[in-house]
Amino acid sequence: MAALGSGVEVDTVLRDPHVRPGETLYGEVRFRGGSSDHKVEGITVDFTAVVEVERGDEEHHVTYSFLRAPVSGPFDLRAGEARTLPFAIPVPWETPVSAIGGRPLPGMRLGVATELALAGALDKGDLDPLHVAPLPAQDHLLGALMRIGFHFKRADLERGTIRGSSMPFYQEIEYHAGSEWRRHFSELELTFIAGPHSMDVILEADKRGGFLTSSHDVYNRFRVGYGDHPGAVEQALRDGLASMARHRGWF
Repeated sequence: MAALGSGVEVDTVLRDPHVRPGETLYGEVRFRGGSSDHKVEGITVDFTAVVEVERGDEEHHVTYSFLRAPVSGPFDLRAGEARTLPFAIPVPWETPVSAIGGRPLPGMRLGVATELALAGALDKGDLDPLHVAPLPAQDHLLGALMRIGFHFKRADLERGTIRGSSMPFYQEIEYHAGSEWRRHFSELELTFIAGPHSMDVILEADKRGGFLTSSHDVYNRFRVGYGDHPGAVEQALRDGLASMARHRGWF
């Protein structure tokens, strides 16, 4: 329980913190009045993410709110009164992946916080971790990357916007190139832009230079439908990588 300065206590309980984009997050806000009556102006549940921000040669991290969902409007809370308010919040399709195979994805920090507006002040409860698993199509693609020889390096969220996205940041899942791709790329970065029926996959690779050329970045962007066969998803990935290896990437 997070005790607020007014003596009011608030706690958020999630039915299951493990969700996928497009699913619904269920939970309830439990709160208890303090030593006197209060006017509650509203209760809001925030989806938050820790985002990397670059400024010149420096990097720092900022917590972004990427969804604010109202749970309650104004009401009177009597002294010592205990209440529980349930909520059901659709998880945005573009919510970053933060857990793969049931394990947290290193570098990702997502959470849910409750804000209670009371007497003109805004108080936040504790932050509850949110574990977002990949969509099946994302899972197929991530598995295909591993099968063809890429090795996970790190993941993070970076501030900025990408064409087709409504988020103020984007996720990059980074890999070391291996196997047949090592001679073409040193590293690969993967970004998803998911929607209700399909997702765009954006690849950025550090292409190795040749005898007379220096290394440089190449890009590829393709779309995957959620009804596509896993084999078709892997083939689309291979086609995108092959195009980048020939240096005919696009963005």
